[in-house]
Amino acid sequence: MDDTVVMVLAGGVGERLYPLTKERAKPAVYFGGPYRIIDFTLSNCINSGLRKIFIALQYKSLSLTRHLRFGWSVVADELGEFIEVLHPQKRVGEHWYQGTADAVYQNLYSIERETPRTLIVLSGDHVYKMDYARMLRYHLDHGAGATVAAIEVPTEEAHRFGVLQVDENDRLTGFLEKPRDLPPGGQVLASMGIYAFDMRVLVPALEEDARQQTSHDFGKDIMPALMSRVPIYAYRFYDENKKGAKYWRDIGTLDAYFEANMDLCHVNPDFNLYDPEWPLRTHQVQAPPAKFVFADEGRRCGQALDSIISAGCIVSGSTVRGSVLCPNVRVHSFCDVDQSILMPGVRVGRHARIRRAIIDRDVFIPRGARIGYNEDEDRRRHTVSERGIVVVTKDEEPFVDVISERALQVEKEFDRRGSER
Repeated sequence: MDDTVVMVLAGGVGERLYPLTKERAKPAVYFGGPYRIIDFTLSNCINSGLRKIFIALQYKSLSLTRHLRFGWSVVADELGEFIEVLHPQKRVGEHWYQGTADAVYQNLYSIERETPRTLIVLSGDHVYKMDYARMLRYHLDHGAGATVAAIEVPTEEAHRFGVLQVDENDRLTGFLEKPRDLPPGGQVLASMGIYAFDMRVLVPALEEDARQQTSHDFGKDIMPALMSRVPIYAYRFYDENKKGAKYWRDIGTLDAYFEANMDLCHVNPDFNLYDPEWPLRTHQVQAPPAKFVFADEGRRCGQALDSIISAGCIVSGSTVRGSVLCPNVRVHSFCDVDQSILMPGVRVGRHARIRRAIIDRDVFIPRGARIGYNEDEDRRRHTVSERGIVVVTKDEEPFVDVISERALQVEKEFDRRGSER
């Protein structure tokens, strides 16, 4: 491990996750309560014993930089370990990163100063559990010039991936970029965008690619160019998630992001956040425990059912069902939150009703707002996904219905009782 360096590519725009990526890079988007998407890749690194990690940033990186500074100072500098952020420097030209391979090429100066034998290249925007040390041993044992991690997917989904063609020993013989003409009903090996390279192979390949007019991408350009020169092997994904089906998600759309979060609320979710043998690290905010208040006789107590509730949350006289509440969310009285994701600092005013929605950070939902109940009004004011998920951001005005007279009377009666006590 001492002669292996990791490069995490975390500069992705995440266009299909807009507007969640309007002010942050995709790896910085919240997932599962307190986590950011990049936390899963970094946790894999630490759990795999890899502690020399560069993180290449580019797009709107302030939020991600702060998160890394607060939450990932977990390595020992005096032992030569590091988690170091690399911002674009235009060291080799006048352009920003042009592709995954170009992002590594522009940072070769930093990488080579560590004199690694092997470079592992990872994406910072996938959710999964993987022991990279297993892949590294496979790479070294096969004497590979390069190794790419692969997962089996149905041929119907092949158009979303780079598809690997291999021989009986899993040595690469071909590469198909997002093919659409494969017969249905079968399985193909899809690239996971995870690579291990012998530095003696990688450096000249990147230098050659930089001189050519290509997309400067590992899957499209580097791997096909190397296949005829050096042995390249596919490493079949071994899942540390310990479930029946292998879990690897590119949560690249609003609907995929929403469904992956909702799955975490199930009794037996596909992705296990609670395995002590594979700890998932993040920046844990300094906040008190979650609290559920108002259990007065005749009044609905604050409660959460089949939900993930993070530190600092207060649910006051309202019901939360099948939802994910990130840290420091406040849900005031007489509200109903159903199948929704509330990011840090969200405030929900009294009598609000939220259904199948994503509420971005620090949004204030005003008293009596209705979100997810009037499709035409939601589409007029907010972003709505293909499957009807409403996304509310700070620069949008939530739709407010008129609160019923009866609801106001109930509220006033409980407020009166409280003041009398």
